[in-house]
Amino acid sequence: MSRRRHTLTLAAWLAPLTLCLATAGPLIATASAAGGVSATAASTTTQAQPATTTSGPAATRPTTTKPTTTRTTAPAKGTLRLYLFNAFFVNHQPVTVPGRKVQVGGVLRPYVPGQWVTVRAFVGRRLIKSDRRPVKRSRNGSYGRFSENLASPRAGQLSVTIVHARTAQQVGLLARRTYTVLAENAGFGSTGKFVALVQQRLAALHIYVPQTGVYDQQTGLAIDAYHRLLGWGTSQSLDGKTISYLLDGFGAFKVRYQGDGTHAEGNLSKQLVALVYGSRVYRIYPISSGKPSTPTILGRFHVYLRTPGYLPDGMYYSDFFYSGYAIHGFDPAPDYAASHGCMRLPIIDAISVFNWLNYGDAVDVYY
Repeated sequence: MSRRRHTLTLAAWLAPLTLCLATAGPLIATASAAGGVSATAASTTTQAQPATTTSGPAATRPTTTKPTTTRTTAPAKGTLRLYLFNAFFVNHQPVTVPGRKVQVGGVLRPYVPGQWVTVRAFVGRRLIKSDRRPVKRSRNGSYGRFSENLASPRAGQLSVTIVHARTAQQVGLLARRTYTVLAENAGFGSTGKFVALVQQRLAALHIYVPQTGVYDQQTGLAIDAYHRLLGWGTSQSLDGKTISYLLDGFGAFKVRYQGDGTHAEGNLSKQLVALVYGSRVYRIYPISSGKPSTPTILGRFHVYLRTPGYLPDGMYYSDFFYSGYAIHGFDPAPDYAASHGCMRLPIIDAISVFNWLNYGDAVDVYY
């Protein structure tokens, strides 16, 4: 009985305190709203609202904002390739001669607007050109291109370096190319790349010359034939004008009888004979036709007799096309009309012509 009374007394004592706390709760919440950071404000602060400052009793603390990160684009990676135009190739090596322009072209991938490259060219250790060139957009925009013309004032090894400096848009790139500038001196017995170049360019114009790399008898005859082709008379010398015209590719034998298929055409005004496939010239040779007292017969004929080796009168590897008229080797075969009516070839050229012609092939002779 006394224990129960003690329990009821404790409950009776706690009841007023509970009622007091219940009454005080709204007062504490109202104070927080008036002067402190409420639960709602704290929650808003975590959402990075702009910081505001107010005066007076209702002022709140400045809110914090998240830092803004700026995204940067890395420079574009790429490739830089160089190409040579107007250069010649001897034994797969690029060459040219002093004063002749060679175009160095470049391709930069990918294309990025506003880019430039720096060009520096040396002959040996001597700087001959320094320039900046803009990179131009290709038609489809997948790459950029640029070019620079170079002409060396002297012989030597030419080295060209192209640099694309690193920019914010594109990485730095470097490319190099070298070629040889050949000295223009050659004469009988000389050898080397320049002689090989001369022989190559003569052959490209279909003038018969074995490409031995040696300035030999047949090289001299080929140069003589080239002078005749241009109408410059007869000469086996290689001067500057001849070199310039030869490297520029001037000179062509004009075929008159394209419908004759495989045939030979003797142009007596130029003292040349050409072996022809239809309209395409195969080879050109110098000849010596009939002198004024025994002229070469003119007209359109066909090979009817072929005789290899020497004949008693000195004719060598002969293709007869009318009566006793023939294309054949003979010594001498000078650079003017001197025969008895045939078209004489230098002995050294005769077998080459004989091996190409055959029975029935047309032979057209004209001025």
